[in-house]
Amino acid sequence: MTLKRLILLLLLLAMTSTAHAQRFNKKRDYEGLRDGTWEASLLIGSQGSQSAAGDNGSSVDLDSALAWGFTVGWNLTPKWNFSWKFMLAKPDYVATIVPENPEIPTQTLNYSAARYSNQVSATYNFLRRPLTPFVQAGIGYAKLDSNVPNQPPVTGCWWDPWWGYICDTTWSTYDASGFSYNVGLGLRWDMNEAFFMRGTYIREFFSADRADFDFDTLALELGLMW
Repeated sequence: MTLKRLILLLLLLAMTSTAHAQRFNKKRDYEGLRDGTWEASLLIGSQGSQSAAGDNGSSVDLDSALAWGFTVGWNLTPKWNFSWKFMLAKPDYVATIVPENPEIPTQTLNYSAARYSNQVSATYNFLRRPLTPFVQAGIGYAKLDSNVPNQPPVTGCWWDPWWGYICDTTWSTYDASGFSYNVGLGLRWDMNEAFFMRGTYIREFFSADRADFDFDTLALELGLMW
């Protein structure tokens, strides 16, 4: 899904929400709808492209990519939400590799990476009502895997009580992982007591060993409250 399509979906959400805001935002019926509820949602998003410079002229250019994930959260009050979010994206990339020997020309590598993100966030909804803008901030753990092996594959075999004789080949890859943090803003709409939609723009900051990344993601969620 492209960024333009996600923007159109968010605009559709906003227009639909506005059309129904008068009916859903009646104080006597809907204020405090989220109070004390748990929620879970599925998300789909578009992660923006990213470039980072390394040492001695090396660099990496990540393409934009589809992202997906899920969120589990708790609404402490109608305004405060605390959640855990998992998100995965697999962008293609071009890496520029500079050999130590200056007589060897610069090389490029075209491959597909994998970015895993686990974030614990606090969200503040500006309104107690079903249609509300919000801001969020959080911390977590992220991993960026190049999917390029850093050593020869290792094959092992064993006897399994269920499946018999099994052989499997594994290998390790060049990757970077560690602490990350995020900030975001968006619009939430509680359609009724059970379902909600949420559109969010998120920026996640992550530092690898030799480069810093700022991942921008536009996400759309459909969730369930109970």
